[in-house]
Amino acid sequence: MEQTFYIVTIVHKSHALLLTGINKGETTMSNYQTYNFGKMSDVDKYTFAPEGTGISIPGKLFLGEHIKMSSIEVSINNNAPGTGMNFFHRHINNEESYIFISGKGEMLIDGEKVGVTEGSVVTIQPEAKRSWWNTGDRDLIYIVIQAPVNGLKAGGINDGELLDGTVPWL
Repeated sequence: MEQTFYIVTIVHKSHALLLTGINKGETTMSNYQTYNFGKMSDVDKYTFAPEGTGISIPGKLFLGEHIKMSSIEVSINNNAPGTGMNFFHRHINNEESYIFISGKGEMLIDGEKVGVTEGSVVTIQPEAKRSWWNTGDRDLIYIVIQAPVNGLKAGGINDGELLDGTVPWL
């Protein structure tokens, strides 16, 4: 079954004023922005290839540039069977959480193999050496969230505030 995902991120008013040249599928309002990248199965049409690096990663779409996130980076990823990250890497400041949506794969983290399947979540500290690949017979689809270590000021309900009003669907 094909799924369509819509990503919505809250953006502070001062940041929203900086957004220009919005492409089809993007909407900017005073306190939020939306971006529709299409179906998860279509992520393989994107390639991340930063200029001057010699790196080319098919099936990787960073969302930060589309919705101007200021404290995290999120990427949507799709590795075809038998493919994966063709190099090792680590980070300087950011921890990463990998959320596996479908498929089957294997990560190599500091020399240790970690199997992943739909529903697996793996969080990796910045200094860990990592790479991964699809070991299954269908696409390995996953979301990666990067954020600075100890950057969260308050999580879950500790950063929420209930407001007055009745939601329209009740």
